[in-house]
Formats: sequence, C-alpha cells, structure tokens
Amino acid sequence: MSTIQPFPAIRYAAAERDCDISARLAPPYDVLDQGGKDALLARDPRNFVKIDLPHMPPKSAGPPAAYAAAHNTLRQWLQDGTMVRDRRPQIYVYHQKYRHAGTEYVRKMFFARLRLEPFGTGSVFPHERTFGGPKEDRLALTQATQANLSPIFGLYEDAANAVSRRLAEGLPTRPLAKGTLDGVENYLWGVDDPGRIAAVAELMKPRAIYIADGHHRYGTGLLYRDWLMQQQGPLPDNHPANYVLCVFCAMDDPGLLILPTHRVLPGMKIGDNTLAGDSKLELQPLAVASPEEAVRSLARFGPQAVGWFDAAGGRHFVVRPRSADILDSLEPGRSPAWRRLGLAFLHAYLLDRVVSPKLCGGKEPAIQYIKTAADAVRAASDSQGTAFLLQPTTMEELRGVCGAGDLMPQKSTYFFPKLASGLAINPLSE
Repeated sequence: MSTIQPFPAIRYAAAERDCDISARLAPPYDVLDQGGKDALLARDPRNFVKIDLPHMPPKSAGPPAAYAAAHNTLRQWLQDGTMVRDRRPQIYVYHQKYRHAGTEYVRKMFFARLRLEPFGTGSVFPHERTFGGPKEDRLALTQATQANLSPIFGLYEDAANAVSRRLAEGLPTRPLAKGTLDGVENYLWGVDDPGRIAAVAELMKPRAIYIADGHHRYGTGLLYRDWLMQQQGPLPDNHPANYVLCVFCAMDDPGLLILPTHRVLPGMKIGDNTLAGDSKLELQPLAVASPEEAVRSLARFGPQAVGWFDAAGGRHFVVRPRSADILDSLEPGRSPAWRRLGLAFLHAYLLDRVVSPKLCGGKEPAIQYIKTAADAVRAASDSQGTAFLLQPTTMEELRGVCGAGDLMPQKSTYFFPKLASGLAINPLSE
C-alpha cells in the first residue's frame, strides 16, 4: 500500500497578481557545475541554488560550515519574508508546459509526501539500476536544514488518469507560483480541501510507486529517518521524517516524455568486420543526413535495433540481433521483457560479449552517457571513437520490466524535462 499525505510547504512568497519566480528557480542540483551555480546567483542572489547546492561538487560531504550556511540562509529567508511556510497541509498540483520536436506538451503532476520504506518491501520500487553514489552531502544538508529541499520523481499506474482529474477539480485560474526555467513553464497550485486530499490519498493506496528520478534522494530520506531515530528514539507514526517529498506523475499522462541517453566509447574503433563477422548480428548501413534522422529510422527495424556511428568512416549503421531471443540463454535470470530491450541487447551482448572480449581484453569499455544524438556523434568524432544511438524507451517497455519485478538497465530513461527546484520545500520538523 502506498501512503501519501499533504504537507505545509515552504515556498517563495509570491504576490497574487505577480507570482512569477522564474529568477529563483534552479535545475536539479546534480546537473549543475560551479559555472551554472554562479550564473543562477548572478541572476538573483536569492536563487534556490544558494541553499540546495552549498557545497561543490556534491559528490562527497563538504565542510560543516557549508551546510550551516544553507540552514542560516533558509531561516533568514523565512524571517524576512523571502519564503513563507503555508499554514495548512496541502497537496500541490504541478504542471510543466514545454515543447519538444515541434510538439507542445503539458505534464500534469502533484507534490505530496510519500511514506518511506526500503525498496522492494512494499509499494515503492526503483525503476532502473543506478550508479552507486555517496549520499553524505545530501544527508548533511538534510540534517542542517531539517527539510527535503528537492523531490524525488515517482511514477504510478493510472490508465484513466483518475488522480489527475480529481486534483484538477476546482483549481483556480491563478497559480500560487509560476516560473520559466530553460524554456519550460512551471505552474504550482495548492489543494487544501480535506475531502479532495482524502480522496486522492485513497486513490493512491493500491498503486505501486516507481522512482523515475531521485533514487539517491530517496535513500537519503531513509538515512535521515534512521539518524533521527538514533538521536530521539522511536518517531511517532505520523512524523514527517517517516516520509519523503515526491512529485507524482501517472505513467499514462500524455505529457510524460521519455528520451534516450546515448552511449559513446571514446577512442574505441570498432571495424565493420567486428560486428558483421558475428553470425548472430545483422548489420546494414543507414542512408541518413543527421544523427537525429538515424535515431528516428531505427523504429522500422524493431525495438532491439541500435544505431552505430563509426567515426573512422563517418558512417551510420543499424545493428540488431538476427533472433529476438538472443539473450534468453545468456541472461536467464532476467525477465522476458528485459531481454527484449534494445538497451539490454547493447549492453549484455554487443558490449559484454563482443566489444569487451574482442577489443578490450575482457575489460569493460569506457562509456560516456550523452543526452542528444548530435552531441554523441560529435563526441565520437572528436575522439575518433564510436557512438551507439538508442531508441527512446517506451512506457510499455518500462511497464513490462517493472511489472515483472525487474529493473531497467542503467541510464535507460531520461524523463524530459527535469523538475524545477525551488517550487516547494518539505519541512521535516513537526
């Protein structure tokens, strides 16, 4: 059973007539470098990045003074009215309006607290394998601020979009806050009606939650709860530290867009003979004018087709298995849905069983993960290496793998656009 609850958000004060907080929104902390942080603060010294990214880089814990400064800044902003804490617990409706490839989308979501539980023990699951990463920085920041500054992103099954429709009832024309970040329009409304909140919580109970983004933040929530219990003893059942801030989105929401993350093997030359000489592979050239056209053309070759760019020859190819069951005997422990993924074919066969033994002496090749096909091809060309171009993961593939209790491969889904940071903070003190 999934348990959600409303919360009294800490958020930027915004006038009813002018609720635009564009200059104070920030991208997720883990996509920023020092230059990006400086640019945001130059635009507005009260940009959210000042408290969300006090230490750079956030891959390890920084000095205690950095987190104390974040705490002091948050407290000061609450005292001087830069930020306010809502008096009543609410569920916050969150919409993102954006364009991609000439099409306009609206992704409809909501903020609420999600009850914490270890992965796989109840209704909360990771959706893909993630790289290990230190959580010390996020834990130190959570301890200092006593708040979830950034949400996790959770997906749930709702083919009828019943939850979204219930939340949309009676929404006012004017949002609490709005802001444009990187070309994406963000809108936030508050729902404080107890009846609607109870109805949404009831609708969410039977639905599993798959973490689309923020696996490390979820893990930090568990660490913070356990740390607080060591400090204070057992927590009341309804204590906010038993929950974590989450943005929820239905898997069937029309605005939920999944983009691929492409793979580049820098400096790695893979000749035609390496792939064409494998009897289990089918290889053929692609007559395309751009990397984007190469990606679009893959669909007609089936879901397991992968694009291959050979920098040495400057050519695009499509490579796919001659038989869709190529991984059945090689990966018997994985679900059938996982074994039919193009990304699984790339990693479990092309890289692990062709490139690694034939060209890397059995070692794993170095891999760069790049968002756009054009950038991937450019990076491969610059290093005289190889790019593998991927088709977007479909929601049907994601649902099939997760429904089988399996995990998607690493970096298999790029949910576009990223959530904006700075719209709502979840206080963890009662």
